[in-house]
Amino acid sequence: MSLPLIVTAALRYAVLTLRLNFRSPQALVYGYLVPVFFLLAFGSIFGSENPRLLGEMGQVLTITILGGACFGLPTALVAERERGVWRRYRLLPVPTEALLIGAFLARVVIVALAAVLQIVLARLVFGTPWPAHPEQLALAVLFLCFAFLGLGLLIAALADDVPAVQALGQCLFLPMIIVGGVGVPLAALPFWAQRLAGFMPGRYAVEVLQPCFGDPQGLLHAGFSLAALAAIGAAAGLAGTLLFRWDNDRQLGPQRRFWIAFALGSWIAVGLFANVTGRIRPVLPPGYAWQQITDGQIAAITYDNLPADSELVTRLAPRLLDLGGSARLESVAERLKQWAPGRLENAGQSVRNLVCVATIADIGQDLQEAEIARLVFEQLKSDFDRDQLRRALAWIALAPESGTVIGTAPEFGLRRQFDDSTVRSRSVLYAVKFLGKIEGKLQD
Repeated sequence: MSLPLIVTAALRYAVLTLRLNFRSPQALVYGYLVPVFFLLAFGSIFGSENPRLLGEMGQVLTITILGGACFGLPTALVAERERGVWRRYRLLPVPTEALLIGAFLARVVIVALAAVLQIVLARLVFGTPWPAHPEQLALAVLFLCFAFLGLGLLIAALADDVPAVQALGQCLFLPMIIVGGVGVPLAALPFWAQRLAGFMPGRYAVEVLQPCFGDPQGLLHAGFSLAALAAIGAAAGLAGTLLFRWDNDRQLGPQRRFWIAFALGSWIAVGLFANVTGRIRPVLPPGYAWQQITDGQIAAITYDNLPADSELVTRLAPRLLDLGGSARLESVAERLKQWAPGRLENAGQSVRNLVCVATIADIGQDLQEAEIARLVFEQLKSDFDRDQLRRALAWIALAPESGTVIGTAPEFGLRRQFDDSTVRSRSVLYAVKFLGKIEGKLQD
């Protein structure tokens, strides 16, 4: 059969599948109402972020595409096969591949419409920004459809009936949701689970979708993830096509084991390559990025044009400060030892909070700002080991917008409230000054 006839057959079957899909209330519920439910659920769980859902849209869309692939496509194919529809299709003068391509095209349209619906509702309900790279998002969705619909075709070939589709689909869906970086963010998983996620396509799906929303570079660094999805989709699609059954009377022979192993082998190959090449690195929760600050980054920090300790900005009293019987300074010193924001589980955030105390005193031109800064510096050296402290201070200097800051500290008599941007910019100067003294770059 000529190529134009194959294309025509695929398009006609895609149109037929779309018409049948939109006539089915059950298909509409699973295809569009369930994705809306997931969107609202994510919005309620991650509602404290600003802007809301911007960091989770990759996960939300992955769940939608994964659901359409693991359940939507194979359920439709197996249901038609059980009714004898595909046995009658066999009488048509078109190859199987043409009809499968048509089914794929129809499912891509169905999934893409669900994704658009989620993006629009996220904008209207939660104020989520539009994708920063819409054209790259469209490309990423196509890669995901290719990968996941290949898996769906394999499920359809292996399942004898619709309940079997649900069982096999859950075997793929649930692991990726729980430990694959799709339902639960990678940063919330232990490192062993993050490594395990490297063997699952769900992780790479999120990694190609998420940059399209908030990363200025878009898919520039997502080449490996795109290649991983393409490899997994190609292996599963080939296996599913070769094992495809026109009716349930055809039983799969020993070849089934080989092609299942072939499809899953692509997962293992991708995961092993990612681990061997160092692409699977720990993903830390927000505020823990200080742990990844390297010695090279610290060494690259310069101390030129930094205000001296005796100047008007970022003043710092000399070492071996004599409190001189100052009741206030003695109180500040005692409260710093017990201050809850300076004793968090996250050492990096604790350091940032303590630096904010010195910063607030400096911005507010407190009469004892230099002495308070010295007390803060000594408390930092007392509470944290040198490696922790230098990385946390470098993090403050290199990533001033990360973590949270404190704009007022009434516990220390610093009652004026300052905006976050002012505190962040001044904290950088104190962080660099403290780091320079720890590193021996500045005289103390």
